[in-house]
Amino acid sequence: MMRIVLFLLTNLSVVLVFGVILSVTNIDYHSVQVSLITASVFGFCGAFISLIISKWIALQTINGKVITIPRNEIERWLLRIICHHSKKANISMPTVAIYDSTDMNAFATGARRNSSLIAISSCMLNFMNHDEIEAVIAHEISHISNGDMVTMALLQGIVNTFVIFLSRFIAQTISKLIINRNEEQENNNSIIYCSVIMILKTIFGLLASIIILWFSRYREFHADAGAAHLAGRKKMIAALQKFKNNYQSQEEGSSSLLTFYINSKSKSFSKLFMSHPSLDDRIQALRYKKY
Repeated sequence: MMRIVLFLLTNLSVVLVFGVILSVTNIDYHSVQVSLITASVFGFCGAFISLIISKWIALQTINGKVITIPRNEIERWLLRIICHHSKKANISMPTVAIYDSTDMNAFATGARRNSSLIAISSCMLNFMNHDEIEAVIAHEISHISNGDMVTMALLQGIVNTFVIFLSRFIAQTISKLIINRNEEQENNNSIIYCSVIMILKTIFGLLASIIILWFSRYREFHADAGAAHLAGRKKMIAALQKFKNNYQSQEEGSSSLLTFYINSKSKSFSKLFMSHPSLDDRIQALRYKKY
């Protein structure tokens, strides 16, 4: 979850900056081809800049402590097990960080398979046993081995391109229909154009996020299957069950926001905006070897 949130927020920030640049400079596209090329450049720049700086952004956001020299037995074990599974997955040893959090969580990020980061919360280390932690680590290593971060960036670049292109193309068409282009009405035309483009970017951006989040849910199943291969199916199921039990205990007295995102009984519409499948669905997929 953290990996997806950090990536999307950084990417959104970059795209917004580029959008402001395009608006301020008042670039007039000469053709649909030029417009599409321009949208592609800005769309993919946002996605790949987010990817390139993802490790730095993640460490700064969570205030993660990178393990260079292990200070205790759990850190020694952690480095040893990550090294072991990295070799099995044929990737370089990731940077390993621990961050203080009351949530049981872990995530992986990075621009390349051989230059990645795995961050693990202190809560997970305190409340999960070694087998469960190993399974979660194997899950994150599977994300890295599968190249999910790069694939995510490519998909994000594609949807960014169409969000920028379609919103600007349609906004230009609508503004031309509403106001005849002449010098006296130029200011009104600009106001209409900017208003329409903001509305369209919001709508298309929402639709794009549904596509991205669907892909994220799809890849989670494959990362679970990869973890089952690396660490064992029973360990991965046990880890997911521990997450489920933990979230259920939190839901009993927590805010509705947590329930909205985690509860496997959420309505179908709300599931469109979840970055991960429900824990029940993931456990069932592992039990019946659907992936």
